[in-house]
Amino acid sequence: MQEQRQESVDKIKELTEGIDFAMLTTLSGGHLRSRPMSTQQFESDGDLWFFTSDNSHKIDEINADNRVNVAYSKPEDNTYVSVSGTAEISKDRAKIEELWSPVLKAWFPEGLEDPTLCLLKVSVEEAEYWEASSSTLVQLFGFVKAMATGQEADYGENKKVAF
Repeated sequence: MQEQRQESVDKIKELTEGIDFAMLTTLSGGHLRSRPMSTQQFESDGDLWFFTSDNSHKIDEINADNRVNVAYSKPEDNTYVSVSGTAEISKDRAKIEELWSPVLKAWFPEGLEDPTLCLLKVSVEEAEYWEASSSTLVQLFGFVKAMATGQEADYGENKKVAF
């Protein structure tokens, strides 16, 4: 069971590698809100880490309901990943310093001295991915063929995995 879980984590980590920005979705008064976030780390245990400010709206939304979704997209490789889990805010100074990069000053001009700087940790519970190895042209042909024959098109591998 533990080996299967690690295989799932490794597969999702492999698929999201190289995708800097993802869309983080939170619940806000019964409505879904999404915003781009830059993934700082995808740990081998399935935790995702993002930098944020503790005074942002997403923090209020997470405090009210910590269920979140993070969606990754890499259209040039026909790869799409959706992960669901729970979010929590961390002010762990050691972790902040470990993940800090000077490029983050674009969003946090005060750098590590920013009093609102914190981490958003997403503990992934489930993920689903779509991975198509064929080119867009081949996919288009498959779509047209499906339309002509009435059979469902083959879009590649689709799998739901539990963490």
